Amino acid sequence: MSVIRFIKNWTLPIAMCFGALSYFVYTGIPALAPTKPYVERLIDILQPSLIFAMLFITFCKVDPKDLRPRRWHLWLLLIQAVCFMLLSVLLLIFPHLPGQVIVEGAILCMICPTATAAAVVTGKLGGNAADLTTYTILINLLTALLVPVFIPFIHPHADLTFGISVALILGKVFPLLFGPFLVALPVRYFLPDLHKRIIACKDLAFYLWAVALSIAIGVTVKSIAHSDVTFTYQLGIAAVSLLCCAVQFWAGRHIGKHYNDSISPAQALGQKNTVFAIWMGYTFMTPVTSIAGGFYSVWHNIYNSYQLYRKRKEENS
Repeated sequence: MSVIRFIKNWTLPIAMCFGALSYFVYTGIPALAPTKPYVERLIDILQPSLIFAMLFITFCKVDPKDLRPRRWHLWLLLIQAVCFMLLSVLLLIFPHLPGQVIVEGAILCMICPTATAAAVVTGKLGGNAADLTTYTILINLLTALLVPVFIPFIHPHADLTFGISVALILGKVFPLLFGPFLVALPVRYFLPDLHKRIIACKDLAFYLWAVALSIAIGVTVKSIAHSDVTFTYQLGIAAVSLLCCAVQFWAGRHIGKHYNDSISPAQALGQKNTVFAIWMGYTFMTPVTSIAGGFYSVWHNIYNSYQLYRKRKEENS
């Protein structure tokens, strides 16, 4: 029982360690090299499937009537938009700025949308999952509009027009946002018995997230390990991603206190869709920039682990 309790209490750190170790063990066995294309394909299918199932369970617990804009949504949108635009303008004015890739890493960390799994962690911490879900939708829309406007000036791509860029971003994110929601609605209204059984599974979404997190950390380690950037730049990107993580969690919590909810805004601003950030770095910037999303994944999950530990300690005291 003590082992099971330990796993339950430290699910996120265990998932992170397992994901990182699995990558090194797998890549360290030469005999498994021929299976890499199949494993990559499996991950491409498994990861979105886990996120879909996790969000479906979460949306079953969220009343659609509660999905409405809040005042703190506007403040968080302004923070992300203004920081992103100011950093982008900085690189436009100084295109040969020393350490440009570090600034690009900060840009990526600031405009990256809220993680689709943030609603699960928010609910676990006692926040409002419905408010966070609403913000997740809003920030994804804002990202889809701002990135195609500013990034082409920093990294021009002749084959990526504004319309194509918007379509790429929306196509990458929105199926996993609206798909589970559209499936959860008929279950809520037409299959009440099934709906009751789903919402009775208290921590199922959280443990699905733990499995998805293991995969995400494996992808993160791969992006860092395969980067050809020097150690000095990696250290700089790691530092700036840590700074962005700390600032956004702090800002979200500070703003949330004025609206009697310090948890939801902090998670909305601080917990990022880092797999999407890595993809966005590769697609619109450079592979070097994308590792900022990888480092950010480590920082925000360490902080989430600490928050869950503190929450559990409060409940047991």
